[in-house]
Amino acid sequence: MTFMGLEAEMLARIQFAFTVSFHFIFPAFSIGTASYLAVLNALWLWKRDEAYLRLFEYWKTIFAVTFAMGVVSGIVMSYQFGTNWSAFSDKAGPVIGPLMGYEVLTAFFLEAGFLGIALFGRKRVGDVAHMVAVAMVAIGTLISATWITSANSWMHTPAGFSIDANGVFIPEDWWQIIFNPSFPYRMTHTVLAAFLTTAFAVGAVGAWHLLRDRENRQARIMFSMAMWMAAIVTPIQILAGDLHGLNTLEHQPAKIAAMEGHYETHKDGAPLILFGIPDDEAETTHYSLEVPKLGSLILKHEFDGEIKGLKEWPRDQRPPALMPFITFRIMVGIGFLMLGIGVWSLWARWKGQLYDTPWLHRMAVAMGGSGFVAVLAGWYTTEVGRQPWTVYGHLRTAESLSPVSAPAVGASLLTFILVYFIVFGAGVYYLLKLMRRSPTPLEDHELEAGPIRTAGITPGPAQDHP
Repeated sequence: MTFMGLEAEMLARIQFAFTVSFHFIFPAFSIGTASYLAVLNALWLWKRDEAYLRLFEYWKTIFAVTFAMGVVSGIVMSYQFGTNWSAFSDKAGPVIGPLMGYEVLTAFFLEAGFLGIALFGRKRVGDVAHMVAVAMVAIGTLISATWITSANSWMHTPAGFSIDANGVFIPEDWWQIIFNPSFPYRMTHTVLAAFLTTAFAVGAVGAWHLLRDRENRQARIMFSMAMWMAAIVTPIQILAGDLHGLNTLEHQPAKIAAMEGHYETHKDGAPLILFGIPDDEAETTHYSLEVPKLGSLILKHEFDGEIKGLKEWPRDQRPPALMPFITFRIMVGIGFLMLGIGVWSLWARWKGQLYDTPWLHRMAVAMGGSGFVAVLAGWYTTEVGRQPWTVYGHLRTAESLSPVSAPAVGASLLTFILVYFIVFGAGVYYLLKLMRRSPTPLEDHELEAGPIRTAGITPGPAQDHP
């Protein structure tokens, strides 16, 4: 039985991809924003410059909304492990379950415990305790990323386990499970991507307000800090991506072949295919634009390095090539655009024109959402490139599916699409509305000033006594 011509497995994959796409963009932003808030608060405590305090108050509201949407979208996403992927949960649960549980016990409790103090407690607990709370929230987001990335990395490069007679993964060495072969590279790449996503969002907001008022000091600070991040972190991210690619070539060579659009094995040096249309049925990449030998130079760091093509694997063990091929180039292209913005900002800064270059500001505004596109493109590349496996080389996606019908999954998918676009569309609209407003002078809010007295304990008017 199918739904709109699609089998239950494909519908379940689309549903998980849809929900995790919405979820992923919010933690990617909140990880960077939490660290940005910690830096702003530390600068306020160090310099006692009110501009940093204004920016902290400005961005903490945006962070709170983003954090809330990330939590809600994550809770909904996790239910699919039971509804659509119960076989995966049953077989891989002894490994994946504890990793997800550790994320809740460490990161989520840390974030939840200190979030209220970080957002509303400055005047209640004092500067030092408030700074600790802000730092704990930032650390909590990084710990959360650590556990989730570890679980995902284990699915790509499984280690430290055995498989019993029922096909259940049994943990044998938790150090190998947590710090599996791809984890250090994937973790570094993911966290740097989160920082760059936030940097370009902050830079876009700062540039937006600079285009309206070049003397806006808060906009200048935002833009300057964001451009420093772009100039410094982007080259590091490109290097981290290269190392991650080498690790993927070692452990998932079929994924690399799909990403590069290679169907034939190149024993004496593979070309770099800049553009083309991979065709899995014809086993060729149509209309390819190639640079000879450059593929081997990038992947093997030698001109004559051998790169295997997809024909080295049986058809039922190959990932589909078209999506990883396209999304990988989107991610890399955005990375080099980010590098260009960073270099441009360094030139403008050196010339003393960082705040007086409207075309740089316009480009920064245009690049404001580039980080979100890049992280989604990277996620599609790595997850589609893992197919047809959920646990690479050991558990196929088709074997991970719940015994559900295609119409049932299709109906829930349509419901998710409708609800997500309404709820999270409204949330994103509200975030953009918050970003459009310029940072304003500080005011004492009711939650900061103290509790509101109820009528029962409100002091009456003073009485005159003889």
